Amino acid sequence: MDWPHDPDGEEGSEGMRKYDMAIIAKKVDEEEDFPLERDEVVAEHGDDPIRINHRKVVALRDIFEYVDEEEFETITDMHKAVGNAMREGGFWEYHPEGANPEKKPA
Repeated sequence: MDWPHDPDGEEGSEGMRKYDMAIIAKKVDEEEDFPLERDEVVAEHGDDPIRINHRKVVALRDIFEYVDEEEFETITDMHKAVGNAMREGGFWEYHPEGANPEKKPA
């Protein structure tokens, strides 16, 4: 895909290689943007590249296809929804195991 900017460059990863949630979180302002609608994020950043790991880059909209929530009250709510979406969409190679995987960090 022809990205609007280099996923590892200044706009994508602040000059260093950063991954998924760290890149998505930088696209919003915790103080000013919340509550925030999912569709607003996709409209503004949908084509932005999100590096999942050292091999894979996807568009933000590909991840947000799996986000069920329409609005996020806080950045923590957004992180939880995006984390669930990344697991559901098979973006992460690691998945917690055990009786209560939601309580384990991914």
